[in-house]
Amino acid sequence: MAKADVKNPASENEELRAQLVALLDGGQAHATFGNAVADFPAKLRGVVPDGLPYSAWQIVEHIRITQQDILNFSAPPTGGYHGLKWPDAYWPSEAAPSSADAWDRSVAAVEADRAKFKALILRPGADLAKAFLWGTGQNLLREALLIADHNAYHVGELIVVRRLLGAWKK
Repeated sequence: MAKADVKNPASENEELRAQLVALLDGGQAHATFGNAVADFPAKLRGVVPDGLPYSAWQIVEHIRITQQDILNFSAPPTGGYHGLKWPDAYWPSEAAPSSADAWDRSVAAVEADRAKFKALILRPGADLAKAFLWGTGQNLLREALLIADHNAYHVGELIVVRRLLGAWKK
């Protein structure tokens, strides 16, 4: 076997980590979360477009709540992981944020929790494939892919909401 054919597992693991971080950041094949919420008109954040079940606020909060739950599942706080009741605890009932500050806090929390999750992936010695001691076989790789998939889906919804409300750049 030629030297060029020899794979370096450490190098492959670092490449996988880098690709996961890029996937979580988004923007490779679609808009990012930051793109979807940037300059979203305050007066439209709580509007539910005709034919859709949620407002932009409800989608942003759903992303925040779900991502935080996945983070807590992947790196449970000292008291352990306590799951949320599906679906009620994952979706806010109010169509509009209570204030512009509530919107800003929710958006910032999505970004901060994503950064915390990326730190889990990049943590020295983190085994992406090792099953958690809790749960039913989930691991860090699976949870990273879950966050990326979930957030990409709902970022697409946010853009649809913006288009229907006439608030998306052309």
